[in-house]
Amino acid sequence: MRILVRLPNWLGDMVMAVAFIDGLRCAYPDAQISVIAKKGVHELLPYFPQLEHCFVYDKPASPGLRGLWRFGRGIRDTARFDLFFSLPDSLSSAIMGYATGARHRIGFRKEGRGVLLTHTYSRPHGTHRVHEYVTLLERYASWQPHGLQVKLQHAFARAGHIAVNINSEAQSRRLTVAKAVEILSALRASTDAPLVLVGSPKEQEFVTEVLALLPDARNIENKAGATNLTGLVEILASARMLLSTDSGPAHLANALGTPAVVLFGAGNENNTAPFNRANSTVLRLNELSCEPCLKNRCVCYETPQCLERLDTALILQQIQRTLQ
Repeated sequence: MRILVRLPNWLGDMVMAVAFIDGLRCAYPDAQISVIAKKGVHELLPYFPQLEHCFVYDKPASPGLRGLWRFGRGIRDTARFDLFFSLPDSLSSAIMGYATGARHRIGFRKEGRGVLLTHTYSRPHGTHRVHEYVTLLERYASWQPHGLQVKLQHAFARAGHIAVNINSEAQSRRLTVAKAVEILSALRASTDAPLVLVGSPKEQEFVTEVLALLPDARNIENKAGATNLTGLVEILASARMLLSTDSGPAHLANALGTPAVVLFGAGNENNTAPFNRANSTVLRLNELSCEPCLKNRCVCYETPQCLERLDTALILQQIQRTLQ
């Protein structure tokens, strides 16, 4: 049997999809599993469990409906698949799956995708994203999960640095400049360990601005915008720990086995916190009536007070516990 999985587009969601791939191997132990990944996050695939084919979808190179159709047809020319699982609930993913000619096409019920998929199911609410994805396998294959984990494979040795991510795609999940300076200054004063700041190219300016405002920037390396995803994996996998906002790097570190302290603003940690609880700690203010919200931009305050009012001393205390 050959199985094809359309992986999610966002880094954190793609990391959490590892549990689904592991579940497929348990439900179909003799199957050959292939995946479709968006260009950029596809650099994470070498750390996934072994795969037969890795198809990389480059949206600018395959624009519009015609591009989706040609991309799916190209996959069909490479291999014929028995099952296609669409983890994203987008219409484009269903079109892509239909074009592959897979015999059974499974996904969440949304956007009129029923005409393109052979088996659709309601997306569960109020559960962790990992369990959302695995629900498709439970309902289609009547498979019951046991001991789910999100684990990426790597061979990087542990080093002495602390990785720090102050960024997020959403304003409501990102530290302000002032709060980032406050936390980093306190962290620099509390430990002599090297600090490595990470971030994407579009976050480079923000991280550079914060670094320039630090009263003591000794032994702090700014790697924001200076690495690809493979470089980020190495930084996080070899770190003693990660301090991060609710973002993709937090999930990545968690799956690589690196302890993490995660600062939650918007977003519900019951749905999107790093899945492996044994090596992650979530800190939330829990004092505002608007917590938790799911807005990408704070609509109650000029800046997200759920992050702004987090006690820096409490954050440092948890960092010290994690390091010990």
